[in-house]
Amino acid sequence: MDNPQSIGFTEKLKSWLSWSWTYICAVWFAMVLTMIYVLRSPLKLQDTLTSGELIFEWWYFRKYGTSFIEQVSVSHLRPLLGGVESSTTTGLFSSVNGEAEPRPSVSECKVWRNPLNLFRGAEYSRYTWVTGKEPLTYYDMNLSAQDHQTFFTGDTQQLKTEDTVMQKAWRERNPQARIRAAYQAIEMNHECAAAYVLLAEEEATTITEAERLFKQALRSGKREQRVQDQITTGKDINLLVYIKRRLAMCARKLGRIKEAVKMMRDLMKEFPLLGMLNIHENLLEALLELQAYADVQAVLAKYDDISLPKSATICYTSALLKARAVSEKFSPEAASRRGLSTAEMNAVEAIHRAVEFNPHVPKYLLEMKSLILPPEHILKRGDSEAVAYAFFHLQHWKRAEGALNLLHCTWEGTFRIIPYPLEKGHLFYPYPGCTETADRELLPSFHEVSVYPKKELPFFILFTAGLCSFTAMLAMLTHQFPELMGVFAKAFFSTLFAPLGFFADKMESFMPSSFWHQLTRI
Repeated sequence: MDNPQSIGFTEKLKSWLSWSWTYICAVWFAMVLTMIYVLRSPLKLQDTLTSGELIFEWWYFRKYGTSFIEQVSVSHLRPLLGGVESSTTTGLFSSVNGEAEPRPSVSECKVWRNPLNLFRGAEYSRYTWVTGKEPLTYYDMNLSAQDHQTFFTGDTQQLKTEDTVMQKAWRERNPQARIRAAYQAIEMNHECAAAYVLLAEEEATTITEAERLFKQALRSGKREQRVQDQITTGKDINLLVYIKRRLAMCARKLGRIKEAVKMMRDLMKEFPLLGMLNIHENLLEALLELQAYADVQAVLAKYDDISLPKSATICYTSALLKARAVSEKFSPEAASRRGLSTAEMNAVEAIHRAVEFNPHVPKYLLEMKSLILPPEHILKRGDSEAVAYAFFHLQHWKRAEGALNLLHCTWEGTFRIIPYPLEKGHLFYPYPGCTETADRELLPSFHEVSVYPKKELPFFILFTAGLCSFTAMLAMLTHQFPELMGVFAKAFFSTLFAPLGFFADKMESFMPSSFWHQLTRI
């Protein structure tokens, strides 16, 4: 059996070595910097770096067809300096002279409407009143204006007068101007459903008031259809679907969850071809609130198909159901001893699949990053989608006992599975490189945008690279200045071994001369 004192001494020695190694590295780095600064003139380092930059710039331009400096400025420095945010102020909103301002396409990533977006008047505005911060960017509101203008105006060849007013209303930048335009359209036609939709979204300060206005919009839309004796295809259907969906969301927020589930199911059954609106994501969230996990699994079986587009809601809900089955009794220590069971392996693989699709979500679910109000539009696999998912589904993960613990223990293992570099994927297409720029436009400036976690290099690789660089620099300096480096090496080693010589002298003064004589004979 080991002596406890020897074990304690070994631990102290290890801690002292690790502590001293940190300071030795710092001293070494400082000495390298000092040497470079002292020898900057003899080595002509400035000229060497300039020529190296020109060679690298020429090579990068030949390989990629663009300037490296320009690429870095556009992709990295511009968002940091606020260039993206300033560009978001232009768009579909009306300019001073009333014409639509053109907006350049900054990102190639496709932006989707957030299926669970909040109400501006009843939720977003309340946040602004309390904090004084704007939760929505102009770019996000521009996209909403474009959606409303496309979906909610009449489908006839010639627009009605109230439709023309509503077209301008959606483009207005000032909320009060939009509300005044909606009232103007109602004065022209008391059955203008689009005007009631705008009032429900922006003027209503409570969910109850918004629900009342949406019901009025639904009645107006149905009366308008009876006048026309038919449902005109296209935009009129879009308006009715939007109204029914928002009514279901109002019922969900007011606690009438079963009623909301029925309305969503009826809507999906009545309009099965409108799957791109992602109404099933609203249904999944409501079913999770009811803890109807069998119904959730049935919905996932239909929409979690290889031929259908994925989302964070689909992937992480599937992972939640599998984690819930094993998380209550899961223990990392027990799993490391006996290995993972089949059910635990399925849960871990589902978590890895979800994290590969959107690697930003776990930090919000584990509360490693603070949540904000979700935007009205999201970028799939981006930080905006992660914010929107965690905002509505964090409570469901907390309700499943042990699910967050299982996620905490396993989510980082995903990055050991994904091929590196990121030009390749594992279960999905390679992670897009345009998400950061698009997310900076969708999310407010006070939010720290999450960037895809990059693999950190092991310490051994960093140490080897530093040691090789230091050795190469010493070889170059010795070749250029042999005499100067000889003097420097002599001074360095004399300083380094001075404490050892001092210790040896002290030992000689304490030890008798016969002791050293006996040692030499041995």
